[in-house]
Amino acid sequence: MKFRAYIPVILIVIAVAALGVFALPKLSLGSKESAMVSGAKSLDKEGKTEEAIKELEKVVAEYPESRQAGEALVLLGSFYEKQGKLVEARDSLRKAYETYPEANIVKEAKPKVEELNMRILFSPYLDSYSKEYTVQAGDSLAKIAKVFGTTVDLLRKSNNISGNTIRQGQRLKVVTVKFSVVVDKSQNLLMLKQNDDVIKVYKVATGTNNCTPVGTFKITTKLVDPVWYKAGAAVPPGSPENILGTRWMGLSKEGYGIHGTTDPGSLGKQATAGCVRMLNAEVEELYGILPEGTEVTIID
Repeated sequence: MKFRAYIPVILIVIAVAALGVFALPKLSLGSKESAMVSGAKSLDKEGKTEEAIKELEKVVAEYPESRQAGEALVLLGSFYEKQGKLVEARDSLRKAYETYPEANIVKEAKPKVEELNMRILFSPYLDSYSKEYTVQAGDSLAKIAKVFGTTVDLLRKSNNISGNTIRQGQRLKVVTVKFSVVVDKSQNLLMLKQNDDVIKVYKVATGTNNCTPVGTFKITTKLVDPVWYKAGAAVPPGSPENILGTRWMGLSKEGYGIHGTTDPGSLGKQATAGCVRMLNAEVEELYGILPEGTEVTIID
């Protein structure tokens, strides 16, 4: 009878042990990947960055469903950047936050992707959005910009050119991608896009009481240091009363545009008469990128 009384206990012990055996791999899941990531960090500190990269690439390939794969992608981004491989760095970081949307990964990777996007855009570094062009006889920056649908400002910045002088046979980076802009009024954000890819997000101010018009428009005018006409009076550029700031990009919706500001504290709010308001430094950056004809979509 005593033996029979112990049978249920024995069966429970056997069952728990069996479960433990089968659960063991799950309990240890991540230990090998963690060791590989730690090993890659050590290799990089020793100056063996190429070996570190191979180890991290192995983590991503062999353990794609592990948390460490996301960490490995973020590290890969920093190691690629160290090697000057900006496109590889950007793509690795983008994959990190798109595939592993954990808060810490998104917080670290997303701003870095935006930074790399702009570094690539404003440098001679070629990517899938650009091509190399050889200057022909009779070319000018304005002519090249018109042919490729870009801006003189962007040609200058991406090729480290300070003036307008170019020479026959000179090789230039030309950004050939189509840019567009999406303004989200519900979040007071402006998204700069290359084809379908968002490359940078800016905080903006939009119209009080949701008065900024919704729809798809085009940039029809561009002005540096615009004059603001207030009740028939001309408020000159640089005046504290000139709410347009340093740049104006007028839209095909008459009376509306994207411009700078003398009131940075209004950004992130519905605070304008209907236009889209940006920091001066940021609207200047955007102004240099976008040619006339660029599509601007405003959504609720």
